[in-house]
Amino acid sequence: MRSRFCRDNELRRVQVALASAERYGTLRETGRVRERSLFVAARAPSELELQARWFAGDFGSRFQTIDGKQVEIVQFGTWNREAGPDFLDVAIRVDGDKVVRGSVEIDLVDRSWETHGHAINPAFETTILHVFVESGDQVFFTRTNLHHNVLQVRVDPTKLPDVFSTNVPLARPGRCQAPLHGLPGERVLGVITAASRFRLQRKAARLRTLVENHGEDEALFQEIAAALGYKGNKLPFTLLAQRLPLCVLRANPDEVEALLFGVAGFLAAPDLSVFAAGTRAYVRGLWDQWWPNRDGLQRLVLPAALWQLSGSRPLNHPQRRLAALALIAREWSKFRGAMNGSDPVKATVNFLLEQRHPYWNYHYTLTSDPAPKEMALVGESRSAEILANVAFPFLLARGRDCFDEYERLPAQLTNRRLETAVTRLFGDDPRRRSFVTTVARQQGLLQIYEDFCLKDNSDCLHCPFPEQMQKWT
Repeated sequence: MRSRFCRDNELRRVQVALASAERYGTLRETGRVRERSLFVAARAPSELELQARWFAGDFGSRFQTIDGKQVEIVQFGTWNREAGPDFLDVAIRVDGDKVVRGSVEIDLVDRSWETHGHAINPAFETTILHVFVESGDQVFFTRTNLHHNVLQVRVDPTKLPDVFSTNVPLARPGRCQAPLHGLPGERVLGVITAASRFRLQRKAARLRTLVENHGEDEALFQEIAAALGYKGNKLPFTLLAQRLPLCVLRANPDEVEALLFGVAGFLAAPDLSVFAAGTRAYVRGLWDQWWPNRDGLQRLVLPAALWQLSGSRPLNHPQRRLAALALIAREWSKFRGAMNGSDPVKATVNFLLEQRHPYWNYHYTLTSDPAPKEMALVGESRSAEILANVAFPFLLARGRDCFDEYERLPAQLTNRRLETAVTRLFGDDPRRRSFVTTVARQQGLLQIYEDFCLKDNSDCLHCPFPEQMQKWT
């Protein structure tokens, strides 16, 4: 039994960590009230991304309709596999009254209800909520074929906690490099640590919401899929995990890989002659399993344009990552056992590194030549990313004190966005490399970069970060 002294020390560590994160949150909000806006408008999402963010609960679960009614999403429902509204079996409560069930349609523009023909389509008769981003100059009423009024909710993507992908060019050093250069390293690391803890808490809160909406297993599966999607394919991997829920895949363990590759759109060509001899047998096996399911799942197949197949390292090709997701889904009981063990960090890493596939351990894509030697399907760098973005937030959401373990996790790789942040904040400061030696420090720098650099529209002139850093103790 632990002594009272140990318990008190552990409690104090947690309190210090939480206070540090809370203080960074206060710093983050400093400068948001200005005489003129410092922020750039957020990137407009695609309709698919909008649907994915809605389904994940990123917009929340409580809304006000355009006519002033209060709507609570009780159940987010399921992704529709046929023609009709985007989500079925949705349950909502209006103005605190009894629960109403029906469908939800999501569009970028309010008038899309008419221009897309939903108003005269009987498949949309059960729609109880129309969600949109942009509205026109004129008042627009959403009605069904039988003239039932559909509640309308407008959402604001600029208030989303983060985005699925961002292509940010390298920047020149910012105004903060001079004051940061003159500060002791301990003070700089103090704010980076606070920012990383703030970021971890925010991810834990988001995961907690996802768990409330979909349960632990589905929430973890969606987050792992997003992490495997890497920076360029986070959205399509999230869509796959939402359209093919873990419960569906686990009910068909022998067809998991074929279902994922089919809905991803990677089995569109039935002509096996386009594949090399070594690949033909593997694809034929997938195709034979996909063919009986294709008609029923055709509407869920992702468009080819959604995938980013170039610009990343061959090891990160989405087809390889998709094979890894299939293996994890098949071995889900072992994964959850690792997460629930006495040392979940070590056990989870071991589980990920042990994944083997007879084809994908030796191929980059379905059309590539075999590699001369075996390649890890989920390597150390991707395992570290899954720990930072999934495992640690999940443990924190469960109430476990994991700050110390999180801050000891060594960094494996850097990326363009992180290098941009380091350049922007530190310029040619010789200490800059010491500030990115752990995953937690990298996450903290990214948080600072997103909160200040990316939201400053004054070329550093009105950014409050340099002055606030001078006051940080």
